[in-house]
Amino acid sequence: MTGMYSGVRATVMGLGTRAGGVGVARYLAEHGAAVTVTDLRSAELLGPSVAELEGLPIRFVLGRHDERDFLPSGTDMIVRNPGVPRRAPLLVAARAAGVPIEMEMSLFFRACPAPLIGVTGTKGKTSTSAICATILRAWDPTTVLAGNMGVTALGQLDSITPVTPVVVELSSWQLESLIEHRLAPRIAVLTNISEDHLDHYDGFADYADTKRGIALHQSQADVLIVNADDPESWRAASQTAARVMPFGITDPGDDGAWWSGGQFVYRRGDMWHVFERPANSASRGDHGIANALAAIAASIERGATPEAVAQGLEEFLGVPHRMELVSEVNGVAFVNDTAATAPAAGIAALRAFADRRIHLIAGGADKRTDLAPFAAAAAGTTASIALLDGTATLGLSKMLTAAGSNPDGPFTSMSSAVEAAFARANPGDVVLLSPGCASFGLFRDEFDRGEQFRAAVKAITLQA
Repeated sequence: MTGMYSGVRATVMGLGTRAGGVGVARYLAEHGAAVTVTDLRSAELLGPSVAELEGLPIRFVLGRHDERDFLPSGTDMIVRNPGVPRRAPLLVAARAAGVPIEMEMSLFFRACPAPLIGVTGTKGKTSTSAICATILRAWDPTTVLAGNMGVTALGQLDSITPVTPVVVELSSWQLESLIEHRLAPRIAVLTNISEDHLDHYDGFADYADTKRGIALHQSQADVLIVNADDPESWRAASQTAARVMPFGITDPGDDGAWWSGGQFVYRRGDMWHVFERPANSASRGDHGIANALAAIAASIERGATPEAVAQGLEEFLGVPHRMELVSEVNGVAFVNDTAATAPAAGIAALRAFADRRIHLIAGGADKRTDLAPFAAAAAGTTASIALLDGTATLGLSKMLTAAGSNPDGPFTSMSSAVEAAFARANPGDVVLLSPGCASFGLFRDEFDRGEQFRAAVKAITLQA
């Protein structure tokens, strides 16, 4: 296949072990580009990703970067992986030399023929995206869900028509490219903003500005669905040209999506819809309610019928690695919330299980976030805490101890942490993996951390 990139020399910076880098490289090669894939990791570590691109006319530079692949003499365009810092020295040199720098999302936004729903936020973006897609599939089975969830967006283009509902989850890193190229979704959803990834940004203000950037280049024909209960998110309402549709867990009686009298209420002018909360646990806690409200608003704004909304809410049973009930052993529930890599996400998980005795597994790699609120919440609500080893764990342990807790660990394996938590648990309790920290060090990424949690629980199940 040839096409819009015929003859273009493209450098893909960062192949990675997830679908995004592979998807970008494949898309560019199949559309005529002369592709160079470069990654600091070795061919051995990247073997599965390289194998997926076998047979395509792609040149690999692995274990290093060559400067010529980032300058006009060697490339016409750079596509960086979200994991590559925006100010990496080679990217700085490329920008200075006039080489355009793209990301998968900027390429996808330009190529996608359908109006896009884009969802971002510090926590809840994956669940909100998934709820929205489940609702929209009840209305239109051709609905596409992609983005920051291990699904390449570019790889979905062949199945997208101008009328296909498309939901894209957007990380702050992916938003950087949309902001740089003045792109925005037709319907933007901003769930909340709290400290995260401060090892990547110039402080919280820089990170928050990036999150609000999802709406920065929207037009008057677009819609911003934004959390009215979160002041940092709400600032986006005055920074966009789009029509603003708020949501929140307190109903002020205005237009928006609200939690009112134990029901979900959507209100816009003369339009008024009420939806029951499903009996399943997918919308557990205030954060689960907020996610559902945002998804309801986005779905209706895209055109979904009330019947599809009700069906989708009922059918949505959660997302892997996010408040996921893995198993129950001897009356003890094991919940995988490994995607809680920020303190606010960990706090939300603790609140969701406030009615049960919690045995928390937390700790990990440092992202320069303030762990004090997480430590205070954990010390005040848990029956026991097992800490995973990592660069943030010593500081978290000291905070927990100062708050009156006596954490176990640090543990250097997931299995030992799970066994310690289970040993302290009684029937009716919950063992909750909600680390509040990044995963790097002991684990490849947060998904690997979650898979190791599942494996440890399975081992306990077999022994029970």
